[in-house]
Amino acid sequence: MNIIILLLCFIWGSNWVAMKVSVDLFPPVMFSALRFVMASFVLMAIVWYKRIPLPRKEDWKWYALCGLLQTTLPFVTNQLALQYNGAGITSVMAFTMPFWLLILAHFMMDERVTLPKLLGLGIGFVGLIMVMDINLLEMDWTGITLIMNLVALSGAMAWAMANAVVKKYLAQHDMLQFTAWQMVIGTMGLLLYSLLFEQGQSITWNLTAVACLLYSGVLASATGFLIWTYILSKGAHMKASVSLLFVPVIGSLCGWLFLDEILKPISIVGIIFVAAGIGVVNMKWGRAKVIPAKKEVSA
Repeated sequence: MNIIILLLCFIWGSNWVAMKVSVDLFPPVMFSALRFVMASFVLMAIVWYKRIPLPRKEDWKWYALCGLLQTTLPFVTNQLALQYNGAGITSVMAFTMPFWLLILAHFMMDERVTLPKLLGLGIGFVGLIMVMDINLLEMDWTGITLIMNLVALSGAMAWAMANAVVKKYLAQHDMLQFTAWQMVIGTMGLLLYSLLFEQGQSITWNLTAVACLLYSGVLASATGFLIWTYILSKGAHMKASVSLLFVPVIGSLCGWLFLDEILKPISIVGIIFVAAGIGVVNMKWGRAKVIPAKKEVSA
């Protein structure tokens, strides 16, 4: 499972390069909509090939809810926040998702909020702030900046709620069926938003634009979210969600490797903090069980 989680972090982290390049080629939400259109076609083609039936009547409400919470809201809120705030603080807000999932798991799935989980999450979160090179004391926490931080935070909360729903109600469902249909529904929300609020913004079509869509659509969206729902269905939601703090770390490293972005020493320290935080959450705590010695029976 750890290898699968690490693979997902690499897929989503490296996708940051495609998303950063796409900013100059697409309206932001339209790019998200088009990548999920492509991902939906890929997943629905697999669903058709494997002859997976339509969802049951009682499942549609959960699929629609998760589509809006996992696909539509996080990508709309992040793009709104990026118009007013920097990419660093927006990423930090977005990756508070594990914290909200920890709280939801406590109330919805009777999972205890333990000190090691809180400690590990806190260490990882501090590391994430270092990786993004953010000075919280110098930030403006008033007016539109504060509102947009809360908007980005709401996207993280929505994603956490979708993950909790998958874990509690859909863990035994066909994950390919769920991933495909929730993505179709969520994509319709993204398309509707883009058509309503991004009118007049043009798309620059070239090989780079196509490559960004293919990478983000087929690999990061179709493959990535299929892996993510599989992980959730196997019960590793807390370990996996905290491990997602590695996504912006890998994104920063890929930006340094492929986009000539500067990787400051504080970011390297932050990477160590993120790794330490993930290690604390995944470490097995508690006293070892003492197995009593068997008494020898005399003949």
